[in-house]
Amino acid sequence: MKKKNERAVLVTTEYRGVFFGYTENTDGDTVTLYRARNCVYWGSDVKGFLGLAANGPTSSCRIGPTAAKLELRKVTSVSDVNDSAVEKWEKAPWN
Repeated sequence: MKKKNERAVLVTTEYRGVFFGYTENTDGDTVTLYRARNCVYWGSDVKGFLGLAANGPTSSCRIGPTAAKLELRKVTSVSDVNDSAVEKWEKAPWN
């Protein structure tokens, strides 16, 4: 659940990591995410990593468990996550 000053984002890193979580600040090379999850694998039905931001994970995805706080370094992109996608991220089981 999003707190008042947080926004739901999908962050990619130089090391090809793809992470969902909540943040208040996306300035600089380091982003701190709260209630963070990572996407270990996604199928072609997701239509790329931006599909994870637009539509959320599908049953073809492998989503890791939640970490309370995660600092990501060497950030390459930050995308806002649609409200309907947030719900899927929060409920995604490891398949």
